[in-house]
Amino acid sequence: MSTTSISLKETGYFSKLICDYIDRKDSVSSLYNNYPDLEGFAKQISSKKAQFSKENRRVLVSSLQKQYDKTCISENTLQNIDLLNNENSFTVVTGHQLNIFTGPLYFLYKIVSAINLAKQLKEKFPENNFVPVYWMATEDHDFEEINHFFVGDKKFEWDAESSGPVGRKSTVGMDQVLEGFSEVLGESMNANYLKLLFEKSYIEHNTLTEATRFLVNELFSDYGLVIVDGDDKSLKSQFAPYVKKELSEQYAIKAIAKTNDFLDENYKVQVNPREINLFYIEDGIRERIIFENNVFKVNNTSIEFTKEEIEKELEKHPEKFSPNVILRPLYQEIVLPNLCYIGGGGELAYWLQLKELFNTSKISFPILLLRNSVLIVSKKQKKKSLKLNLSVEDLFLKQQVLFDKKTKENSEFQLNFNSQKEKIQELFNELKPIVEKTDISFKGALEAQEKKQLKGFMNLEKRLLKAEKNNHADMLGRIKLLQDELFPRQGLQERNVNFAEFYKEYGEELIPTLLNTLNPLDFRFLVIELS
Repeated sequence: MSTTSISLKETGYFSKLICDYIDRKDSVSSLYNNYPDLEGFAKQISSKKAQFSKENRRVLVSSLQKQYDKTCISENTLQNIDLLNNENSFTVVTGHQLNIFTGPLYFLYKIVSAINLAKQLKEKFPENNFVPVYWMATEDHDFEEINHFFVGDKKFEWDAESSGPVGRKSTVGMDQVLEGFSEVLGESMNANYLKLLFEKSYIEHNTLTEATRFLVNELFSDYGLVIVDGDDKSLKSQFAPYVKKELSEQYAIKAIAKTNDFLDENYKVQVNPREINLFYIEDGIRERIIFENNVFKVNNTSIEFTKEEIEKELEKHPEKFSPNVILRPLYQEIVLPNLCYIGGGGELAYWLQLKELFNTSKISFPILLLRNSVLIVSKKQKKKSLKLNLSVEDLFLKQQVLFDKKTKENSEFQLNFNSQKEKIQELFNELKPIVEKTDISFKGALEAQEKKQLKGFMNLEKRLLKAEKNNHADMLGRIKLLQDELFPRQGLQERNVNFAEFYKEYGEELIPTLLNTLNPLDFRFLVIELS
């Protein structure tokens, strides 16, 4: 196995905001508290320890014990849950939707980042304990985002209706997904393990929450990973005062308004808050709470409350109030002794909108860590890349840009008319003084002719490049095949391919290899050659 790296900026897949954050640019310093380095973690430990109470720990551990009641867990995970009672124990968290069979590869990279970070922090701060956590997004309702996964060019989709929180959805119908998946996998030992894992996860469990907990526990419990389901009455009870504040004051939108104005001028606003950033949930329902005519209404239903009624409902049933993307980060940080949230570029972009919301809520804003990003390359693909003289940077180029680059590199002559265009420019520069001595209409005619001549040369360059591409069609065809393999559907491998594609070949060594290779505090895109 060998590895190489490329800077995030060079990949072309990360926003300016995230690149500036990683580079610690002054322009984004106001959007976070502590930077994701060891000095930052030392400060964060002190801040969170002072804030997180013993009662919060008691509620958290009790809730986790109930959530794991029917799950066979490792000694490492059991120990980590018990450790959360200790005031010197902290979590590092990643979260994700309940994608079928983990969905895209980066689901694994998120969790690997959390496990490895907890390990590194323990080595640096041995007097404390650090627990890696996966927060299941059980209350999401975007079923279309999670109901499929890809192995190669084959899409496996759960064709079902869904409403309400996805975690409560029945797994009925997943046998049909397994049937199609099994046909593609074949009959190798690794393939048979994947089929059994899918069956035990989705056929032998009744809800998507139960299935996902089992699956992730099977893959990562040996490393002490703790899985948290936020759709929990006891945990929601701790969040209830902030729900009440949002209902009565609509304070979230006010808190982040100034930050959003700054981002809108300099970067890009990732998510926009609503007047009330809460959903009302029941089985089959997850709808926005809106305030109209002095009444709280549940959108698309006949359910409504007066102010007094909704406060009583919150007191009696806190589990029915679900935070949206704006308030969910706050909920996580209230119920967990958390130091750090680990996410992708899009996630961190909206977390960077929220610092003032946390300040207003008097909750410590966590360190934000960009998860590891990986491109897995086989030995065969690496050989093809070397034979085609493709660098790591080349592989990340947009395909047409790459074709242009390699055509120019392999052409026997120059594929531009720069020297000719310079001569044309010089000629027109000689004519321009005449404008001062003649009719003003000559100036327009001269400028028009200059543009026409330069445009003509540009068109000739394009035609020449196109003709030369035809001469190198075989080479470009091989480049296309390789890049399409590594960047399916012209996107990052980690966003398009399921882990099963690599588990088929590398088996149980896949996850340990990732754990042994990825460094959560190395903010570069890693290319791993697996042999």
